[in-house]
Amino acid sequence: MHHVAALRKRLLQEKQQIEQRLKQNDHFGLTKTSTYDSVGELSNYDNHPADSGTELYEREKDLALNEHTERELHDIERALQAMEEGTYGICEVCGKPIPLERLEAIPKTTFCKEHSTDQAVSQQRPIEESVLSPPFGEFVVHEDAETFDAEDSWQKVARFGTSDTPSDVQEDAEHYDRMYIDAGEQIGYVEPFETFAATDLYGTGITIYPNIVHEQYEQMLDDEHLMSPLGDLPAYEKDPYTS
Repeated sequence: MHHVAALRKRLLQEKQQIEQRLKQNDHFGLTKTSTYDSVGELSNYDNHPADSGTELYEREKDLALNEHTERELHDIERALQAMEEGTYGICEVCGKPIPLERLEAIPKTTFCKEHSTDQAVSQQRPIEESVLSPPFGEFVVHEDAETFDAEDSWQKVARFGTSDTPSDVQEDAEHYDRMYIDAGEQIGYVEPFETFAATDLYGTGITIYPNIVHEQYEQMLDDEHLMSPLGDLPAYEKDPYTS
């Protein structure tokens, strides 16, 4: 009986601490009507989408902490009720006595070690991971065909700026304003010469329009001692760089 009285005192102290903590933090802020109310925003439409992502993460964390704390409170109340009924120290499943060492380590338990409800560790992953990994994987066309897919959509809006920093970009970036996935990917063409080589309506009469890319391409061919796949081409009648 002395051991039960001491354990009951510990359980009452833990219960008081938990109830006080839940009261002070408003059940981890979950009494607020919405996420933006908890951070003092006037609208849920934020100028920075990362802010909304942070608020969502914190909200999910508060839900988990609140659920864990309330479960702990429920277990304490369950153990105190067992003390009142005189069944404390007896496993609810098999009816065998719970060792005193286990009760001293976990006063709120009402199960023996073999029938504890916390034996199995859940391996279930968040449902969001099924669509977040790999990036764009569900929507990207893997064939050689050139199509405008989800990755292209991201790149198109990423040119206006993202929250990424240089340390977030794994590949070498040519410019600070191009800090996004595959920023160096060619846009609107496949081969570099397509930016300065043009044909008529019927695909004939190839003409070269000199520009910076053309100069870089010619320099690359010279360095590699290669001949252009376009062969000998007529230059544009009026070079905009020399006229």
